Amino acid sequence: ILTTKHQVPPTDNDAMILADIDLVILGQAAELFDRYEDNVRTEYSFVDDVVFSHGRCKVIKSFKDRDTIYSTQHFKDRYEASARTNLERSLLRWAS
Repeated sequence: ILTTKHQVPPTDNDAMILADIDLVILGQAAELFDRYEDNVRTEYSFVDDVVFSHGRCKVIKSFKDRDTIYSTQHFKDRYEASARTNLERSLLRWAS
């Protein structure tokens, strides 16, 4: 559970794989990622729009500011570029 909080990059192989699997949604096709983002907003519908947007941008930036989003080479090769594109688009969405 602590690994999926994504507060620090994992260091052991099992945790790296678990974290990457948990983050795979970030690198999915735009339509699927956008649906995920909509679902996150629905999950936090009790939060004011301004507060939610600020918090969501903070989370997105925490991933964008990493040297790499994914810990294993397999996930980096397959999802890193699309995850960065999705996160950039999401940041624009929630910052506006």
